[in-house]
Amino acid sequence: MKEILRKTIKFILKIVAIIIYRPKIKGKEKLEEVQGALICPNHVHALDSVVLVLMNKRTIRVLAKESLFKFKILKWLAGIFGVYPVKDGKKSMESMKISLKLLKNNELLLIFPEGTRNGMAKGVKPKEGAIKLAIKANVPIIPVGIQGSFKAFTKVRLNIGEPIYYSEYKEEINNKELLEELTQDLMNKIVKLRDEKI
Repeated sequence: MKEILRKTIKFILKIVAIIIYRPKIKGKEKLEEVQGALICPNHVHALDSVVLVLMNKRTIRVLAKESLFKFKILKWLAGIFGVYPVKDGKKSMESMKISLKLLKNNELLLIFPEGTRNGMAKGVKPKEGAIKLAIKANVPIIPVGIQGSFKAFTKVRLNIGEPIYYSEYKEEINNKELLEELTQDLMNKIVKLRDEKI
C-alpha cells in the first residue's frame, strides 16, 4: 500500500514539476547502469534535489536535517520518499553511518559537495565527505550539473555525467591533501556539466 501511495504521489508531483520547470535531462541512463552510487550535483535551489528525485525512475535517497521534520507534511512526505533525518549536532557521524548502509544496499544517495546552496559562488570550500564516503563504500560518484534559476515557468536542465570510481585510493583514505585534490577535481567536473549546453 505504501509503495502504491509513494508512486502515485511521485507521479503527481512529477507532473507539477514538468509544468513549472519543463525539466530536460541528459544522461539519465547512467543512473540505471550502476548499482549503489553517490549522486553529486551543484546546489542551486532548495528544490533542485526534489526535481532530481522526481525526474528519475530509480529511487534517490536524501539525508536531511532532523529540524525539518517538525513540519508534519514534510515528515509525512519524507517517510514516503525515504528521506532520512540526521540529528543536528551529530550530522557527520550519523550521516556517514546511514549513508554507508544505503550504499552497501546498492541504493542511490544524493549529496551536495558544496554543503550549502550556491557554495561555489559564495567561496565556500567544498566538503570532502562525498569522496571519503565513495572510497569507504566502494561505489562511484555520478556528477550532475544543474542549470536554471528555479523561478516558476523557467527551464531547468539536469546534465548527468559519467560515473567516477575511487577504489584505487582505498589505502589513502586519510590523506587530507589527496581528498582535497579529488574533491576539487569532482567540483570541476560538476561545473563543466553545469556550463555545458544541453
